[in-house]
Formats: sequence, C-alpha cells, structure tokens
Amino acid sequence: MAKAPNAFGAFFPMEEVKTAVENMADEQQNLLDERALAEATSDPAARIEALRREIEHHTYLYYAQDAPEISDGAFDSLMRELRELEAAHPELVDPSSPTQRVGGYVGEQFAPVRHARRMYSLDNAMDLDELDEWMERTAEACGGALPPLCCELKIDGSSIALTYEDGVLVRAATRGDGTTGEDVTVNMRTVRDVPLRLRDEARGAIAPGVETLELRGEVYMPKKSFEALNAAAEEEGRAPFANPRNAAAGSLRQKDPAVTKMRDLSTFMYAIADDAALEVEGQWELLQWLRKAGFHVNPDVRLCTTAEEVRGFCRECLDRRESLPYEIDGVVVKVNAFAQQESMGYTARAPRWAVAFKFPPEEKTTLLHDITVQVGRTGKLTPVAEMEPVVVAGSTVARATLHNEVQRKDVRVGDTVIVRKAGDVIPEVLGPVLALRPADAAVWRMPATCPSCGSPVIREEGEVDFRCISIDCPAQALERLLHWASRGAMDIDGMGEEIVSRLVESGRLTDVADYYTLDEVELALLDMGRVNKDGEPIRLGSTVAKKLVAAIDGSRARPFSRALFGLGIRHVGKTIAELLAAAYPSIEALMEASEEDLAALDGVGPKIARSVYLFLRTPDNAAVIERLRKRGVAMADEAADPDEQLPQTLEGLTFVLTGSLVESGMTRDEAGAALKARGAKVSGSVSKKTSYVVAGEAAGSKYDKAVTLGVPVLDEAALLRILETGEVPE
Repeated sequence: MAKAPNAFGAFFPMEEVKTAVENMADEQQNLLDERALAEATSDPAARIEALRREIEHHTYLYYAQDAPEISDGAFDSLMRELRELEAAHPELVDPSSPTQRVGGYVGEQFAPVRHARRMYSLDNAMDLDELDEWMERTAEACGGALPPLCCELKIDGSSIALTYEDGVLVRAATRGDGTTGEDVTVNMRTVRDVPLRLRDEARGAIAPGVETLELRGEVYMPKKSFEALNAAAEEEGRAPFANPRNAAAGSLRQKDPAVTKMRDLSTFMYAIADDAALEVEGQWELLQWLRKAGFHVNPDVRLCTTAEEVRGFCRECLDRRESLPYEIDGVVVKVNAFAQQESMGYTARAPRWAVAFKFPPEEKTTLLHDITVQVGRTGKLTPVAEMEPVVVAGSTVARATLHNEVQRKDVRVGDTVIVRKAGDVIPEVLGPVLALRPADAAVWRMPATCPSCGSPVIREEGEVDFRCISIDCPAQALERLLHWASRGAMDIDGMGEEIVSRLVESGRLTDVADYYTLDEVELALLDMGRVNKDGEPIRLGSTVAKKLVAAIDGSRARPFSRALFGLGIRHVGKTIAELLAAAYPSIEALMEASEEDLAALDGVGPKIARSVYLFLRTPDNAAVIERLRKRGVAMADEAADPDEQLPQTLEGLTFVLTGSLVESGMTRDEAGAALKARGAKVSGSVSKKTSYVVAGEAAGSKYDKAVTLGVPVLDEAALLRILETGEVPE
C-alpha cells in the first residue's frame, strides 16, 4: 500500500491517513467546543489540569505510538491556552507541566549523581560465532536449555537514567562511570518524547511501597537532525561532530537548555534499575510497560526461543541498518526472565545474561581524487587520501590518512576505493576496487622534496617513514607548537589549531618559547580570518584572550617531564620523558649526560639516546630551551623532601589504566602519577606480570586481555580507595 509521512517522519497507509485527517477535523471542532465550555467555568485550576492531561495524552500518541489523533495546529492551540492560563495564574505553574520543558540558563549544572544501581557495560560478540558461544554458555547456565531471549536494536547514542518520584520526573543523569553520572535534568526536560510524569494507566504495575523509579535508555540524534547540525556547523566555520553519538552526548551537556532543545534529540527507553520495583516478570513485559507509561520504546524488538531466531533477527537488522532513521551498531540480546537474569549475575563490568552483537564497520565506496602529503611535527610525511565526500557511519568523510600503506594497498589517484571508519570514528581506506580502476591510473610515489618547504626528503635505514630534514619547515613548526600546548604536554587549555595557525600566519609564533611573550591585548585583537554579517573582521576577543593568558601562565609550573615531552624530541613519548626526568631532574643535568649514559637507562636504549643527545646539542634547540627557562618555564623538578614522600606501599606492583576516569575527573596520566608516587609501576600493556588493571568508562581491549589472563580488574572507586589509603584490595 502507498504510504504518506506523518509529523514524525514515520509512514502510514494512505487509507489510514485519510481516516486520520477526518478524525483531526472532528478533534479540532471538539477543541473549539471545549474552549467555549471552558470560558463558562470559574475553576482555572481544573481547566489547567485538564489541558495538561490532554496535552500529555497527545504527546504520548505523537512520540511513543507514532499515531497522532489531532493536527499540529490543534495541538498548538491547546499549548497556547495552557500557557495563557498559567501566565494568568502563576501560583498554579507546576514543574511537570508541558509548558516547563525549557527552563532558564543554569550555570552550575552537571553535578555528580549516584545511580540507584550500577549501570553496567555489555560484553561484545563480534560475529555470529561468538554470539553462538554466548548462547551456549547461557543455555548451560539455565539448566541446559536456551531460555527465551529478548532481542533489541543497539542504539548508537548516549545512555541516560531518568528518575521519577511519585510518577514525576525529578532527575536525569548520564551514565558516567556506571556508578556516578552527571546531572542533565534541565536539558533532558527539553527532549519532547520524555514524559514529565508517568501515565496513570501504567502506575498500577508499580510494586507496593515503591515511590522512586530509575528508568534507563538511550538518547540519540536522528540522522536527518545530525546532517542538519553538521551542515550548519560547516556554514559557520565550526568543526562538525564525528558521528550522531558524539552529537547526542555533546547536546546533553549544553549549558543553555534552549540549545539542547534545538538539537532535536530523541530517546528509546529499555531498562529499569531495580526490576523488583515493577510487577513484571521479564524484559518483554518491561518494554510493554514502558510504552504504556508514556515512553518512546523501539518497535524493532523480538522475543526469540531458538538460537536460529536470534541469528535471523541479527541478520535482518544488519540488512536494514542503513534504511533506519537513526544509527545502530548492533543488537542487544538479553535473557528475558528477570529471575534467570538474577541467577546468572554479573562479571566485574558486565551482566552475564546479556551480550551486544556488534555489526561490522559500515563500508562505502567513493572516488579518490588525489593523494596529498602532510608534514608532522617530527618531519614525518604522511600521505592523505582526498576523496569524493561520502557518508560513513553517520558523518561525511572526504579525507583519510593512508599512513605508509599506499604502495602495499596499491591505491592510485582515480581509483574507486572502499572506505570505513575504524571504531566508527577514524576514516580508513581499505583498498581499491580493481575492476573499476582507470586504465591510466599511475602508481603513486612519495615526493622527493617536502611539500611544505621544498627541502630533501629522506628515509633512514631500517625505517618505513619518509621525513623532511629541515628544522625550519613551517609545517613542522605548526605541529610542534600544537604539541607543546596539547593536554598531554603543557596543557594550555583553549590553544587549539585555529588560534595557533593565526598566530603563526601573523608571525607572532615561531617556536614554543614565543607562547610566553603573548599578552591579553594582542590576543584579543587577533584577526581570526573571518568576517561578521556586517563585513567586519572577527577578533578573538578579550574573554578568550584572558583565559588563554591564564592557561599559558599556569603551564609554566608543569613538571619537567611534561616540558621535556612537549619539546617534541623524536622517539620521546610521555613514558620516556618521565624516565629521563626521573634520572636527570633538570635540563642542565640532562644536557651534561653522555650518549652512553642515556642509553644505559632502563627503557631508553641507543636509538632514543642518540635522538635526545643530538636534539639537546642542536644550537637552535638549545636557544629555545634557554628562552623557555628565562620566561619562567620549569625546566627542573624540585628535589623531593624525604619527609613529604608518601609511603611506598605499592612498590613491586604494576598497574595498567584503561578507559576514562569519569568519577574523579582525573586523566590516566594523573592517576598513573599518583600511583607512582606510592611506589607503583604503571605500564601501557597488560601481561601475566600485571598486578591490577584499572578499568574506567569505555574500557577496551586491555580489559578483555586482563580477563583472559586472569589479571584482577579494579573499577575507579577501588582506584580512589588505593590512592587514599595506599592499600590494595585483598
């Protein structure tokens, strides 16, 4: 049957549309009759309550059921009357009123919120074989027979927890680290498919004595809304979002709720913190209750009783992935019965009774127009694919780094290439479609001279990378400046690529020591290379300038190892910089060290030693270091006071940190430094010798390896206890 779109973007048969139109006309007449009747009543409180109920009912039909009964105009007339009545009777305004979805600006938002129960991550099944293995384990845990399984789409959005007290929305929180999230109540109230209070017909299923419900789901941004958001960003010269998931998460954390409202977010709800709070026996019943309560519940759900039904549902969803109006990245399979879920229990990070079947990365084909070359801060030349823009995993891709794989993959200008996003974030060219290769497509070669400065390009023996050998290369200068200001180095907050590029173009920045000569006035007047609607140049402005100067000033006191890393010495990453600073706690001591002394350090070796030795003895580099010192940048660590040294209770233990530390707000580097202060060793890789793995938010392969090797896994709360007490869990 032919279909027509409704106000939600959904589609209904034409016969249904005709009937709906007739019903809308009748409903509008009824509304007019109601208004006439309302004018005769002397009870505004009763009228306000009736209007709220009516609006809530139609909101429910509109968003949760995709089945509106009245026109947009009729709905707007109800809202207009309610606003007028509440304006006339402000004492009757209630936070749960539909008119109160957007509040005022809240400056101190995002306070920590502790969840009623932990919000766990899910273990992944990367293919159907791994999914089968999980179903076999599940059947074994349930007495040998596979229990009914509830299969749902895995929405690619941002997790949310909504708390209702006496049926009224009182709090919304992000997932955070699973234990503690951020308060985003004000912003979530703007999301139109979130009910501000539960529907009466659903409240009978709430268990006796239960007053508070914490319900969980996913906030997402529809594809069309995401495309419109990124199009607007590009027009305004702002960086687009990488994917709808990042866009949804960023929209939830806006300081102005009006901005969140404009982002057109939606939700799908699918869980409850405590299933004992409802008189339902399983996931399937819970989804029906959520829909009845007024929530938007994804219709693509199936209760399966066999492994083949589960596999079939996964295949169907993968085939339909591109046609859906929102992004999905897999299927979540759950044991349906809550009693069986409880008996199966949890691992340290995930429920045993659920698994996420992950779809393979989305792949697209597009035309390769050109291969350009970027020059990095160490002079490394990297080929970049310049392609016909194509939408992959929710965002437009036009460029992708080829690293040193141009020859291995035999990618040529004019090729039709296969593109995907590694981890749904980083664009990657997989290779050419040879059958579509033009006859005249030539093999690509690395240029013999640097595209930035024209200096010779070399490749050292035993290395795959090509490098520009000029120290005056402009491309290297920009990258070096950005590296110095980066979070892992001197952490000059706000000093991003756009500002640094403008300062370099103006001639104001040539090396890292120049940062410490900038002042508020000249930064405020910095021309950003754009004009306003009146044709006047846009300046950086005094507010941003003041923050930048403060950040620059604060960077002077960073530990010596951070400055050493920030200098951009080849082969010297953060770990090596820390090793060097520990052995030679001042730049003078390091400069006096011989190449042999450096090579003898555990973890350094001759290759790194030579790079450091030559860098520090290059006159231009030594001059920059001297200028940094004169301008107050700490090029030495203060000698530790033995009386202030923490007890070395973690000596002999090796920790590996993975994921984000959301609860404390620490970076992994900061947490690692705190562990080292108590004598621990912090490693970047997991092995049988690892004592503990600390798994934060979005822990990845290191967590999986720890589980495989039987290495104890700690959450962030355990880490904080260790840092506080100096004692590890027994």
